[in-house]
Amino acid sequence: MRRLLCLLLALMAAIATRAETRVIDGDTLRVDGVDMRLWGIDAPERRQTCRNEGGDYACGERAVDYLLGLLAGHAVSCEPRGHDRYRRTIALCRADGRDLGADMVQSGWALAYVRYSADYLGEEKQARDARRGLWAGSFVAPWEWRAARRRG
Repeated sequence: MRRLLCLLLALMAAIATRAETRVIDGDTLRVDGVDMRLWGIDAPERRQTCRNEGGDYACGERAVDYLLGLLAGHAVSCEPRGHDRYRRTIALCRADGRDLGADMVQSGWALAYVRYSADYLGEEKQARDARRGLWAGSFVAPWEWRAARRRG
């Protein structure tokens, strides 16, 4: 009975949809009206800018655009892992089975959020070594950018 209950809870926790998935920012989705913060990553904030050889650019918007591309035409499923202080569900989300967090970090448009997880350190090293995304220039880590905005 306990095993059946665990299986039922796991199935209820997995959310899958095609129609109602919106990108809020580079690490947050709204799936069927529920905000899902992607597990183990931190992407630049929407208003955040970074610098590359072409000058300053809207890296937060680029992260959003990349995530939108990952979702295009794919079914999204999320496995809740907890909640953050903003009451968002922290979840491992996939688009047709592909780990969105891993893809965001490997592309260089998000960082491994090591404060909470070391799951994507390998993907971050690959992006850094290949100078993909944020790593093609200079940037402030999203958690540092938010902290500076709160202080100032």
